[in-house]
Amino acid sequence: MVTLTGRFTALVVLGCLALSSAASAQTITTQSQRSQIGFTGGLSIDPEQGFVGVFWRTPEIGGRFHLRPGIEGGFGDNLNLATVNIDFIARFPLGSSGWDFIQGGGPAIVIARFDAFGRSETDVGAGGSYVIGFAHDNGFLGEFRIGGGGNVPRLKLTAGYAIGF
Repeated sequence: MVTLTGRFTALVVLGCLALSSAASAQTITTQSQRSQIGFTGGLSIDPEQGFVGVFWRTPEIGGRFHLRPGIEGGFGDNLNLATVNIDFIARFPLGSSGWDFIQGGGPAIVIARFDAFGRSETDVGAGGSYVIGFAHDNGFLGEFRIGGGGNVPRLKLTAGYAIGF
């Protein structure tokens, strides 16, 4: 024999099942599937310079990874530098805030022109750098770049903006 409490419980369970909707898993993607071109600027330490640059970021390669080649021009400290970076970058979303943690690095080629004693000398060197920073979905980014080898600046503090296309 089914009691009144048992019937009420069964009715509530059936009502909940009838009124509920199916839940589906959702993935929040904060990273762009598009290519981006970005403009950067900042200061470097050792040598003490200001610099400006431009980069192109590929769409995602195998998930969160991107290839990001770029070129920067540094000026100051009686030295002009042209740096070509080929960075392999990984982006890690920080929740649903729109911010990503960025890290990566790669090889760098540096063309240096020294202006000293009324003469100008040019030197080409190679090295590498490691990038760590943050980027927002709206395009703003801030990075630290630690370099080594050749004439690669030892530390760069960078701010920039990227535009998707």
